[in-house]
Amino acid sequence: MSIQSDALQGPQSKAPTKRALQWAALIAMLYLLLVSVSMIGSGFKWAAGDHAKELFEFASNPVAGLMIGIIGTALIQSSSTVTSIIVGLVAGGLPVELAIPMVMGANVGTTVTNTLVSLGHARCKDEFRRAFTCATVHDFFNLIAVAIFLPLEMMTGFLAKISAWLVSPLMHADDLSMKSFNFIKPITKPVVNGAKSVFEALPGSFGGIALVIFGILLVIAAITVMGKLMKRLMVGRAREVLNSAIGRGPIHGIASGTLVTILVQSSSTTTSLVVPLVGTNVLTVRKVYPFMLGANIGTCITALLAATAVTGDNAVFALQIALVHLTFNVLGIVVIYGLPFLRDLPVKCAETLADYAVKSKLTVVGYLATVFVLLPGLVLLVS
Repeated sequence: MSIQSDALQGPQSKAPTKRALQWAALIAMLYLLLVSVSMIGSGFKWAAGDHAKELFEFASNPVAGLMIGIIGTALIQSSSTVTSIIVGLVAGGLPVELAIPMVMGANVGTTVTNTLVSLGHARCKDEFRRAFTCATVHDFFNLIAVAIFLPLEMMTGFLAKISAWLVSPLMHADDLSMKSFNFIKPITKPVVNGAKSVFEALPGSFGGIALVIFGILLVIAAITVMGKLMKRLMVGRAREVLNSAIGRGPIHGIASGTLVTILVQSSSTTTSLVVPLVGTNVLTVRKVYPFMLGANIGTCITALLAATAVTGDNAVFALQIALVHLTFNVLGIVVIYGLPFLRDLPVKCAETLADYAVKSKLTVVGYLATVFVLLPGLVLLVS
């Protein structure tokens, strides 16, 4: 009996330890994210000096900046990663005005993940139609948001003005480094300084470039591991939340999507979760639509966290670009979902594309290649 009870208690006793280790690893990855964003800002300052604007002349065209955000996010498969990198670049001197289209592009690029997930239902036409429609609703919503707000931003600069107003109390503070708000610097600065000392042996600005690249690699690694850990820790619960929360109304759906995305630190994970549920007809596209919009808000938490790692004269601007991301996504929901004549447009576009995709899988290839590769590449080439 004692042997059997020991055998039964063995796995159970290991479970809390394993979970504690996973939480510890998650905290370590969050710390690594904050350190790596600081490295990007420091490296960018080091490499660019007083000429940060000149280095980004290729992105002075807002459309080119948009395409950079799309391609970068489609390649890295994480808008959280790209927006964290953008926060780091702004901390290093990239003007907020040039960074805004890149943030918008990151919103579009992240939607490729759930589109790829829908291909898992390709063997059944009805399942594939539903799954592909669900996946591309997010795509079309973000594309429509960019089509509305990028021209407005180019004409009026409204996102830059709103975000500047939000951070204006900090602009008038005696300490622009935000030390009073930043509890991260004391634990990140030694690591960043240590990394800088490693690259100081490189000639000229190459040390700064190397530090930026190293910081970007660390951001990618940290967010990738964070995503996997959060899946193990939260996805089981998230599935229960999805089944109980979705369908109680748009506000509840948006709030649930926001919360789940904050928990898993990835809008791609959140939106990919519901694609199989719609494909298997457990949920409908219209029911998960608000939930997917909430994912757009929830994903902003990573950039806001990254901004807390920034100190110095550009700390306020790093926070400003993080708030641009949040403002853009909130206004997108208010305008597109709030206006009845625009609300169903993403769904109708997705349904039409899904009908063509069911007839020929080449439609899927053409769509992905055009939106995420060919069009952005052509615009950048022309720019």
